[in-house]
Amino acid sequence: MEELFTILHPSYVLRNALYGGIVAGIVLPLIGVFMYCRRMVFLGVTLPQLSTCGIAAAVFWHLSFHQQQPTHSDFLLALLGSTIVTTGTLLLLAAFERRGHEVGESRIGTLYVLAGAVTILLLASERVPEIGIVTLLRGQIIAISDMDMAILLVAFTGIVILITLFRRELLLVSVDRDLALSLGKQLWMWDLLLYGLVGLAISLGVLMVGPLLTFAFLLLPTMMAIQLAKRFFLVPLFGGILGAAIALLGFIGSYFLDWPTGATDSLFACLLLGVITLGQWLRRLVFRPISR
Repeated sequence: MEELFTILHPSYVLRNALYGGIVAGIVLPLIGVFMYCRRMVFLGVTLPQLSTCGIAAAVFWHLSFHQQQPTHSDFLLALLGSTIVTTGTLLLLAAFERRGHEVGESRIGTLYVLAGAVTILLLASERVPEIGIVTLLRGQIIAISDMDMAILLVAFTGIVILITLFRRELLLVSVDRDLALSLGKQLWMWDLLLYGLVGLAISLGVLMVGPLLTFAFLLLPTMMAIQLAKRFFLVPLFGGILGAAIALLGFIGSYFLDWPTGATDSLFACLLLGVITLGQWLRRLVFRPISR
């Protein structure tokens, strides 16, 4: 119990890892709801990989022109590269979709392979020292300073405010585009806002918790919330609560088991989804109406 109080104390040395994971667990499921509605779940796997590629490109560019290893002060450079690549790819896919070209799984899969290959090749350069860079790409928030943490909190707060203010419009263009068009909504404007929020949120998530946990937070809490919430407007609220709980309990579990935090959180989220799914199945089985 004493160790638990030590973890939760504000002076805890790894508090950025704890607070950052909780913030990501709250905000990323809010983005995941829109991706789920737009059937962009498979794209949710590719976007964190693209974000990682953007970070690698920013690091490679920095070392090529400045000839020094990136430090914590270059956090904004990594965020900028990640956001440009992620958001730019989303806008490119949206342009293809507007021109009548279907954005199928084959193209998304190709993007995933391309981003992964480019990331490895960029980091394989002799200009890029292995020490420190791999830690950055794994989302080791332990190395993030309090100033960088403040930047992340401000950015995530802005994302939540924009989602709250324009949630109806964003949901409308995500769920029923024909209805939104008939109501006079400018689809391109709301698509631009949504893709910008998605790109920024995923870029921040990859820097904070890594690609694996970013995708887990995008998808798994949303799937749980859809099963638990009786009304759809409660799904983002349930998703944020579940994401925060997963981050907190996963961090505590990784501390006591001495496991990597991201993998522990992801495993805990999968187990929790399995328990909820099984509980819902048993509930339907028990309360199933008896046919005469």
